Amino acid sequence: MNTSVLVLMLVVSIVIGFLGLLAFLWGLKTGQFDDEKKMMEGVLFDGIDDLNEAAKKQKKQKTIKRSKDEQNL
Repeated sequence: MNTSVLVLMLVVSIVIGFLGLLAFLWGLKTGQFDDEKKMMEGVLFDGIDDLNEAAKKQKKQKTIKRSKDEQNL
C-alpha cells in the first residue's frame, strides 16, 4: 500500500511539473513575458538615433523569427 501511494504521488508530481514547463515554454514563445510598458516608457527618453537603431533591431528579429518559422514548416 505504501509503495503504490508513493509511486502515484511521484507520477502526479512529474505530470504537474511537465505541464508547468509546457505552460512556461508556451508563455515564452507567445511573448507573454514581454514588458511593453517599460519599453514604451524607455522610448520617451531615447534620441532619434537610438529609436532608429531599435526599429532596425526589431525588424531584424521579426525577419529571423519568420525565417525560423518557415524552416519549421
